[in-house]
Amino acid sequence: MAVRHFALAALLGLTLAACEEERYRGSARHNIPIPSATYTLMSEKGMSKSQPIVIRSYKKESELEVWKKRADGKYALLKTFPMCRWSGQLGPKVREGDRMAPEGFYAISPAQMNPNSSYYVSFNMGYPNAYDRAHGRTGAHLMVHGACSSAGCYSMTDDQIGEIYALVREAQNGGQRAVQMQAFPFRMTAENLAKHRLDPNIAFWKNLKEGSDFFEVAKDEPSVSVVGGRYAFNRDGVQLDPSLTQALTEKRQQDEIQVAALVSKGTPAIKLVYDDGDQHSSFKRQLAQSGADSMNRSVAWGSRDVGISRVDSLIGPRVVVLDDKGRTKATVRAESAENDAVLAAISSAQPEAEAKPAAAVAAAPAKPAAVQPAAKPASNAATQVAKATAGAATPEPIQTAAAEPTQPSFYQRALSFVPLLGGSSSSEPKEQAPIASTVPESPQTVTAPLPPRRASTLRTSQLEQPAASYASQPAVR
Repeated sequence: MAVRHFALAALLGLTLAACEEERYRGSARHNIPIPSATYTLMSEKGMSKSQPIVIRSYKKESELEVWKKRADGKYALLKTFPMCRWSGQLGPKVREGDRMAPEGFYAISPAQMNPNSSYYVSFNMGYPNAYDRAHGRTGAHLMVHGACSSAGCYSMTDDQIGEIYALVREAQNGGQRAVQMQAFPFRMTAENLAKHRLDPNIAFWKNLKEGSDFFEVAKDEPSVSVVGGRYAFNRDGVQLDPSLTQALTEKRQQDEIQVAALVSKGTPAIKLVYDDGDQHSSFKRQLAQSGADSMNRSVAWGSRDVGISRVDSLIGPRVVVLDDKGRTKATVRAESAENDAVLAAISSAQPEAEAKPAAAVAAAPAKPAAVQPAAKPASNAATQVAKATAGAATPEPIQTAAAEPTQPSFYQRALSFVPLLGGSSSSEPKEQAPIASTVPESPQTVTAPLPPRRASTLRTSQLEQPAASYASQPAVR
């Protein structure tokens, strides 16, 4: 019995190492058609099936975009797909088995297409690319595939990957030698860059932003090379139009000004820590409402079903609020992981040892509350926000000052539904007031049981289009 358990554990370990694929014969999935509704959408946007495409993915937002070139030679957004699953954390993949999904610029050639995947259909991203190899990174078989399950890949539903696969195939058949995939940690907005300014990966992410900026300004894919261990864009000897160069410079300068303004206004520096990746919120809502076990299908491996995604890790990231020196100030897990009002309240709170007045957050039912200094500790709700203890098993209740406010503050009301993970402050108050509000002792975990092994039929499910925000797009069939 012990030998049998050891063999099963070894098999599971091999499966979790990467999104390795078990090929099988007799599949006709390479002929998956583009849905008729998508043909209609392409026609409305002046596109055809044979024109080139670019894929852009965003981990934090859990979205994958397909852009397609129009008759005028410019790329335009064709469709945005909510991502069903990705694993690991924000940041690039570094080594085999780290469960990280790659970030960077990748090229998908016809040889990387796999219609015989155990994950319905898939294509290999091309990791490690020249940049990854220059940094000694290891790993293989990093895919975009179906089955809504990931151990280092970007995973969609079967219907979604079928459509994306068909779009890539038709672009390649039309003459596109390689489809560019731009994989980002998040959308390269000034707000995201300001919040993640102290992350160890920020220099790498700013390098990725150079290529992102070119695509967004020129509406064309940048040529990509590696120079001095960095991504270099448009170094192929082609002279850029001076007006384009000026527009790129202006965008970069404007983004830097916006980041500086956000920091000066008190935007807190944060770090997102995931249990094991995430999925789009629309799938979480669908899972909670319908209990659809197809969201976390297991992957057929011979005669056994071996789960890949960690189904107990879909409760969203912990938001670690950092001080100016990059040290942990507080940790919060919220339904809306980056609720600006909550983060502002946490960031503005000062430890008592610093001899500064603590922050008091005024109630504001119509809009986020403003943070104001407390005039008198005896008459204001001075909220002491605990400095997080890394790896704490259970959070401690939040405590407030002795004086009771006439009505609960915005932050107190926010705490009623936001579980906090944290310990005590580095300088404990000499006297503790009665607990005015508490949060659950541990975050609520959404669990999704693994379903039975998938059937041998070509299409395994027909999932509903998951989010209202995607209602304007054609349904995936």
